[in-house]
Amino acid sequence: MNRDELVAGLSEDILTYVMHGTFPEQHIASELKPAGLDERFDDYEALVRLHFILKPEVVDFVESLPQRLRSVKTQTESVRETSRGHVSGRISWSATVRKRYSTNPKDRSLFVCDNRSENYDIAENIVLKRLLAVIYRTLEDCERYLRADYEWVTDRWKENLELVETMQRVFERNVHVKRIRDPESYEPTERMLERAEESRSLVYTEAAGLLRSYHEALDADPDAIADLLEKTAITPDDDETLLELYVLFQYVSAIESLTQESFTLSTIATDSQEVARMVDDDTEIVLYHDNSGKDHGLSFRSEELGKPRDELSRTEMVQRETHEVLSSYFRDQEFRHVTGRPDVIVLEINSTDRREYLITEVKNSTRPETIRTGIKETLEYLAFLRQDEEFVFEESSEYFGSGWNGLLVVQDIDGKETASLDEQRSIRILQASEVEARLQDVLEGVL
Repeated sequence: MNRDELVAGLSEDILTYVMHGTFPEQHIASELKPAGLDERFDDYEALVRLHFILKPEVVDFVESLPQRLRSVKTQTESVRETSRGHVSGRISWSATVRKRYSTNPKDRSLFVCDNRSENYDIAENIVLKRLLAVIYRTLEDCERYLRADYEWVTDRWKENLELVETMQRVFERNVHVKRIRDPESYEPTERMLERAEESRSLVYTEAAGLLRSYHEALDADPDAIADLLEKTAITPDDDETLLELYVLFQYVSAIESLTQESFTLSTIATDSQEVARMVDDDTEIVLYHDNSGKDHGLSFRSEELGKPRDELSRTEMVQRETHEVLSSYFRDQEFRHVTGRPDVIVLEINSTDRREYLITEVKNSTRPETIRTGIKETLEYLAFLRQDEEFVFEESSEYFGSGWNGLLVVQDIDGKETASLDEQRSIRILQASEVEARLQDVLEGVL
């Protein structure tokens, strides 16, 4: 499957599961955000805002702001004021006579005057102020990233970093912008957007168009989500991440189809990557992504890590010391010996005496060397899989389970003959384009 096909599939899945509130939004956002961003961008709305300010149209809009704001539209209003001892504006004699008669007919110091004032709080300006606020606050959150050497920053921002200061000056000091009131939480309304779109001034029509595209992304418009995936997933490992997420959602869909039940999906807690859970009368199925499942007592620690040092062979001693050196150097990271951590875990627990696992590794490659590595890693996950410190597969003849407990997903291999699922041994291998149709067969083999 090429990138466009993965993006199209993920757009539909995110719309179906995430944006309808049945899948942890934070997990998806954290997987898709560009490298280097801090936790402030671990939610969907923040990711949309980041993507939004990287759009060339937004950069163009900011570049043209200083000149365009000179012609901000206002509405002239007539304000009637009462004063004593002085005249301010044009005297309305009829109103003055009525006011004197109703209060004190002999008070000749009282005057009612009409003054004309400019009102900035028109619909078009509310649209403009909302757009400027979105851009300003997002730039404020990620200014240091725009100034750093990150590949995902557009060339236009890198070449014109003074645009950040320009935007800040406009929002904080421009006399016209400051006179526009802050929009209410529900503004701009649809009518306000329509008024701005119908304006003869480009600053308003473009502001309305940009703000509408921003709202469409927040509201999970399929085209906007596809655009978001295409333009925010920019790091070198992105295609791998996209394929992992594609497989993850295919698991959700396949298990729903098998059980005819709906998932009760959990919110991801700190240090946990549990993303889906289904419970019926006697079975619980839990789906993890990129995590060892340690909340359920799962681990993938190899055997020699539990041995005393004086019982280790020379080879095992090298492996143990490698682990210890890494752990002492990288204090804030957890390193697992021999095995890494699987990309997807499907865990099924029966309420009586049956417990099964399906461990999945994803390799976005067709290279034989990479596929060989993926097979080895998947077999290691199975061989060293522990539940509460006890090996899940004890017997040497069953170190890898039944043959259906491990799955490797690779990219589509053109022109090469491959074995069917029933002909494969120890683990099952699926090509990316086969996942949607064949994953249910693998699940049935486990369940």
